[in-house]
Amino acid sequence: MAIDSFCPFDALSKLVTQIAPPAGTKLVLAYSGGVDSEVLAYGLSQLSKVNSELSYQLVHVHHGLSDNADGWQSHCERRAREYGLPIAVKRVTVARGARISLEAAARDARYAALREELNPGDILLTAHHQDDQLETLLLALKRGLGPKGLAAMGEVQAFSPDNLMLRPLLGVARAQIEAFAKAAGVTHIQDESNLDSRFDRNFLRLEVLPTLTARWPAFAATASRSAQLCAEQQALIDEEVSLRLPAMLVSVPHAEYQVLDLKALANERALWRPHLLRGFIEYRGFALPSAAQLGEILNQLLAAKNDAQVAIRIKSMQLRRFQHHLYLDPVVLEPRVGRRLTGVGPHPDTPELSWPIDSRLQLRATWAETGSRLTLDESLPLRLAFGAPGGLRCHPHSRDKGRELKKLWQEFAVPPWERSRVPLIFAGDKLVAAVGYWVEKSYLAGEGEGGWQFTLACSTGSIANP
Repeated sequence: MAIDSFCPFDALSKLVTQIAPPAGTKLVLAYSGGVDSEVLAYGLSQLSKVNSELSYQLVHVHHGLSDNADGWQSHCERRAREYGLPIAVKRVTVARGARISLEAAARDARYAALREELNPGDILLTAHHQDDQLETLLLALKRGLGPKGLAAMGEVQAFSPDNLMLRPLLGVARAQIEAFAKAAGVTHIQDESNLDSRFDRNFLRLEVLPTLTARWPAFAATASRSAQLCAEQQALIDEEVSLRLPAMLVSVPHAEYQVLDLKALANERALWRPHLLRGFIEYRGFALPSAAQLGEILNQLLAAKNDAQVAIRIKSMQLRRFQHHLYLDPVVLEPRVGRRLTGVGPHPDTPELSWPIDSRLQLRATWAETGSRLTLDESLPLRLAFGAPGGLRCHPHSRDKGRELKKLWQEFAVPPWERSRVPLIFAGDKLVAAVGYWVEKSYLAGEGEGGWQFTLACSTGSIANP
């Protein structure tokens, strides 16, 4: 593409037409005020004048990392008025620390701020261009990433489950953008941090890419083609994973999601195992670990003895192996506390009661005439607890004889980390129900008698019944 042939309106209009968003969709531009986003904002203002079916917004993220940040905000607000586009300014705090990448922390804070401005169906626009794509590809090579990482950035990608991200300038060279800004008189800011080669991207931009493009002028364009080929290969892998993975997911009583069958994973060819594990991690909504971490996870999960309990923590996720199944949960869980259960007695004053457990779950008690029901003595105070001594003897209503609690957890296949999360109902000092698993046989309501059924419920409904 020749420099004089580039027009941001054309690039933007072409991509929007291709996506064909419904009327009322909001296009939200991540607007820094640098030359790339400034030129795209210029094109967006032109599009807003000819396409009134869509709505438009600029979002400027104020990181507070530069002494000039307030001036950049003023520039963006002034230009937004000139463009006739609404603007939102988001002030964020960027995490800092000895082992924290400032680039990554600023990006995370920026994307979190952008998500706050997006409603379901809105489309995020970013001004990434061809040179940015080359930088991303080289950084992926430095990190030893596979096809997924080497696919770099797509012109159309998912930003969230409810929002697309469009990059209209991805096929445009930085020189073309700068030439257009100069010819059209588009003023923009200069971020002094872009000259600091301590940051990896700046090092590539300032010291590596000039040498590469001087030797091979089309290097950025050909690298983009390689990224596209990697994206196509990854799409085929993702399609195959989407076909294979569902057969490897199983439902278990104590998990709110389907867990991964490690026996089925072990039966797959070694080359497919990392891809299937990645698919499971993505299904659970967590960031993917590196290839080295993934290899070590697979080794620990599949090489463990049959009765081994493996626990692996990586950033925000915890992977646990129990009875040939892989569980994947957040590291931080809200503490659950016990409490007195008032209002529950031999006869119901109210046929349904509930008590909060944490911000997401509640315990419900419903008076019922069928099913496994508790009959209670009003002289014994009822309380909710989490965790009890393993030697406590219980006799589940579904068993012929009683067993120690630790044996029952094993027989009911409750993973060790889940046992302290099961709501336990005590009448005085007697454990009378493990919610979702059993009612104590001597407290089971007889045929024709009413009694209490306890369930653990979330916003989507009941998830456990005794």
